[in-house]
Amino acid sequence: MSEELVRIDAVSKRFGKNGPIALTRLSASFFGGHVTGLAGPDGAGKTTLLRLIAGLLKADEGALDVCGHDTLRAQGDIKRDVAYMPQRFGLYEDLTVIENLHLYADLRSVTGGARTDTIERLLRFTALEPFTARLAGALSGGMKQKLGLACALIKKPRLLLLDEPSVGVDPISRRELWRMVYELVDQGIGVIWSTAYLDE
Repeated sequence: MSEELVRIDAVSKRFGKNGPIALTRLSASFFGGHVTGLAGPDGAGKTTLLRLIAGLLKADEGALDVCGHDTLRAQGDIKRDVAYMPQRFGLYEDLTVIENLHLYADLRSVTGGARTDTIERLLRFTALEPFTARLAGALSGGMKQKLGLACALIKKPRLLLLDEPSVGVDPISRRELWRMVYELVDQGIGVIWSTAYLDE
């Protein structure tokens, strides 16, 4: 059986004392070596759940265990084991593809030979090798998503969180994203893919 990477126990989240409720007593488990689809309309709480799993938000009630770590007490461990690609990925549009990859390598402390090998592997994986000198702002929607994925994978995670990665992406690039994700799953990485499209 696959390793349980995320255990959520009766988690609730509200924004503000009298604000809207995003999640109510949610319980779930997510496993390595699988893609789990998180489907729902805008405002259903998908992004909130992913941010809770990534340790970026604190639950009002309940508990989250991610890769064996409590999200409230082990931020460093969560950051090491989880990669999160938000819906609007934080690419620096005035930097080139290669400069973005080096920046994210700096942020994740990937140095020396490991940096060179990782960046070369990710450029091949995403088919961005011919575009290393292109500004990120000049990339197509699909290419931006591929670069975002490469930046998220600069340090190999146990769990990859993808927040609506196919929004604004053409059908061919969407298929390419799926192909890349299933290659990661074959390596044992757990993937949670949120989407508003049930056909996904």
